[in-house]
Amino acid sequence: MSSDDLYQELILDHARHPRNHGRLCEGAACAQGVNPLCGDELRVCVRVEEDVLSCVRFEGQGCAISTASASLMTEAVQGRRVEEVLALSARMRSLLTGGPAERAGLGKLEALLGVARFPARVKCAALAWHALEAALRGERDLVIGEEG
Repeated sequence: MSSDDLYQELILDHARHPRNHGRLCEGAACAQGVNPLCGDELRVCVRVEEDVLSCVRFEGQGCAISTASASLMTEAVQGRRVEEVLALSARMRSLLTGGPAERAGLGKLEALLGVARFPARVKCAALAWHALEAALRGERDLVIGEEG
């Protein structure tokens, strides 16, 4: 089995059985992300305690890529410091768009990088990351459109 096959299986597993999906964190900052081009809508909520993301959850509906990305993202950022999360988010968004960034140390998130080969799906994979950043900035709503 190739690494592409393993990554595809991981994405399908997270799309079918998303982690940290549903019941939102109490006392959390939340941001709603919408991609009107494909209909994805995600709400990402984070609770920060002593500069660490102590709770990260998402709800909403979207395609398999946006759901898997949100699921993988919540697993990767929970328990990390805000500064570290923002750096990881910027790195992931750069990698998803085919930009320069370090791939080392991504773990399961590396499964999402194949999306860069499909420009129409990049916004699907990046939506949760944009919503996470918006929640950390205290913003409530964002729309990912042609410019996003």
